[in-house]
Amino acid sequence: QNYKGGQITDRELGDTIWKNFFQGKLTFMHFNKGEEMAPTLGAQGGTLLVRKIPWVDPTKVFVGDVVVLKDPVKSDDYLVRRLAAVEGYEMVSTDEKDEPFVLEKDQCWVLADNENVKPKQEAKDSRTFGPVSLTDIVGRAIYCLRTAVDHGPVNNSHFSVQKDSPVLEVELDVDEMARSHKA
Repeated sequence: QNYKGGQITDRELGDTIWKNFFQGKLTFMHFNKGEEMAPTLGAQGGTLLVRKIPWVDPTKVFVGDVVVLKDPVKSDDYLVRRLAAVEGYEMVSTDEKDEPFVLEKDQCWVLADNENVKPKQEAKDSRTFGPVSLTDIVGRAIYCLRTAVDHGPVNNSHFSVQKDSPVLEVELDVDEMARSHKA
């Protein structure tokens, strides 16, 4: 954005310099394709503003959060899924052949939001590849741009919404997201 003299305070200028030069951005953009997270992220995917989480533990991500994680099958790819359970949760399948189990330390269970995709064939989530290491999570989706007129905050746990609100306020640039959007 271009600013004319007097439109930005010294504090705002200082905060911007601190954020961009000394700390770096707390977010990055990620394009999510596929229908696994519809309707949350749109049927065709969308451009996400993702809050970086440099080191993940159960106090940084919460059940209900939409997270970006390394694909356990294709290590060069990333998946966007909802965090359904973390270490200590007992997992019980609707399939009677599957034995119940408890997620171990630093493990989590991620699921696709779209209830219309077949769980073990199309969902590409923990029902297919099992528990995932928390260290595979690289960030939490905090804002989604589906189209130029259809965008807004991602529905995460209320704990994360509280933690992410200040970051969203400072780093959200819908115009930049729209320019980089792969429609």
